Amino acid sequence: MDKKDTIRKAFEAGGGIFRMVPTFVTRTFNLPGYRLKIHPDDYYAYGMEAGAVMERWFSSVNRTRNNNLKREDEGLSYILCPDGQQITLADAVAELKEELIGRELQEKYGTWPIFAKFFDYKNPLYFHFHPDDAVAEKVGCSAKPECYYFPPQLNNYAGERPSTYFGFNPNVTKADVRERLEHFGDRDTHITSLSRAFDLEIGTGWYIPAGVLHAPGSLLTYEPQWSTDLNCVFENVVCGEVYAERFLTDICPPDEENKVDYIMDAVDWEKNFDPDFKEHYFRPPVELSKTDENLTEKWICYGNDYITAKETTIAPRSTVTLTDRAAYGCVLLQGYGKFGSFDAEAVNMMRVGDLTADEFFVSKDRAQSGVRITNNSQTEPMVILQHFGPDNAVYVQK
Repeated sequence: MDKKDTIRKAFEAGGGIFRMVPTFVTRTFNLPGYRLKIHPDDYYAYGMEAGAVMERWFSSVNRTRNNNLKREDEGLSYILCPDGQQITLADAVAELKEELIGRELQEKYGTWPIFAKFFDYKNPLYFHFHPDDAVAEKVGCSAKPECYYFPPQLNNYAGERPSTYFGFNPNVTKADVRERLEHFGDRDTHITSLSRAFDLEIGTGWYIPAGVLHAPGSLLTYEPQWSTDLNCVFENVVCGEVYAERFLTDICPPDEENKVDYIMDAVDWEKNFDPDFKEHYFRPPVELSKTDENLTEKWICYGNDYITAKETTIAPRSTVTLTDRAAYGCVLLQGYGKFGSFDAEAVNMMRVGDLTADEFFVSKDRAQSGVRITNNSQTEPMVILQHFGPDNAVYVQK
């Protein structure tokens, strides 16, 4: 059976739902937070040169920009077929097209344009931003709007600094910022002294548009985002770890001579100096009207044109039908039972390379007709995080 037939057989067998295989991403900077529910011995399972596993990606059709020659498929999500074969979600999207992701996404993007991840860092991340399309396209990438949510199930340990810097203080000038960038390779610039930090609240989130500086805090974070992996790092020393100048200039075309000017022009200064930043970009959960007493749905990422996410909770000893208007990927955080025709269970501990039953991808038609979900726990809720693309944009009153 060829790949196309295998994909279609898996799609039909799952009734428009794919069971997914865990996808892990390594990083050579920072330290792992050990909250991904991976066996403690497996955080360096891909070798010391690759770095530690610090992220798990969901519903991804994109590779990382790590340039890991030993894992050229790093970042790509795989579907699990009934015969045990594993085929990339990218191949499934290319074969099924609008049958899987819907006509709107297929016609506008020609692919599934978003993914989600857990990032799990012990220390805070560097102060950085993701450029808009006009800048990103010059190095073969796209803009990266992103959302954050801090799930309680994965945050019993808060890491070293559970607060995030966003933008710049109102009294800071562009000249102040430029002066720090000009000395990126000379000294510790302490650039976050020009910014403002917000304590992170478990069970809430943020929206971060392209062009906005941010230094994410050390909570384990669920991040639905646009499908790209490009950033520009403004902070050269983080918790004693030094970052080379290439992290700053990664967004610059190779022939760009005035790199600092180019980078300064790529920043969205209006958003970074917004005095009401929290009011505009903080995202407390917003509960939907109930359609079933055993089903609770909350928008956790919303208020933008690109990415949306929902926390869905099913009460113990109950069965519900979950309906949505668009295709989505999802991951179980808590509970066990059935998801469509599949057995489903949240992970307690996994080994790198093993299969799990906590991650799925649902086609648009199946999402609209409904997924029957059963929580078999006698006492615990079943909690699911769902990530959607731009065909499910949601604007709500907070």
